[in-house]
Amino acid sequence: MQRAKAVRSSLQRLGVFSHHRSFSALPNYARNDDLQEQVLVEGRAKSRAAILNRPSHLNALTMPMVARLKRLYESWEENSDLGFVLMKSLAAILNSLKGSGRAFCSGADVVALNQLLNEGKVEECKKFFQTLYKFVYLLGTYVKPNVAIMNGITMGGGAGISIPAMFRVVTDKTHVKCPNWIICH
Repeated sequence: MQRAKAVRSSLQRLGVFSHHRSFSALPNYARNDDLQEQVLVEGRAKSRAAILNRPSHLNALTMPMVARLKRLYESWEENSDLGFVLMKSLAAILNSLKGSGRAFCSGADVVALNQLLNEGKVEECKKFFQTLYKFVYLLGTYVKPNVAIMNGITMGGGAGISIPAMFRVVTDKTHVKCPNWIICH
């Protein structure tokens, strides 16, 4: 319990629990090949799918991934030709093909966040959580039908980006854990 209070206190110092909501879009982040590969896009005539593709890191979310997902979902919501959007991981595809792939999304890349904190880059950590929570808010208020296929490990931020979906699909391989929810109690 004491550890949970210490974590919550640290997050409050970082400004993560700010109640100010901004509806403005974040600056357009530079696109690079690595980013394009971490979040793949699959297009059909009336739908789009965002595919999380960091299987070696259990699809842990990075700042570029969250920023790209947010931009994609914003553009898809504005596209009147699209009927619905979908979020899945490469694990969903691999499991159906050959039984491999372990995670939908294991949450935030805490190793990278810890490294940023150790380097004194607190503002970058704040920016990550602000962008993540703006994306979660966008998902929770999304106008179009959206589906999250939660196949495999779904933890923390992974649950955060899937539970707000209008439709959630779980499989016999889904394992949902939200250790960060303990902090709030």
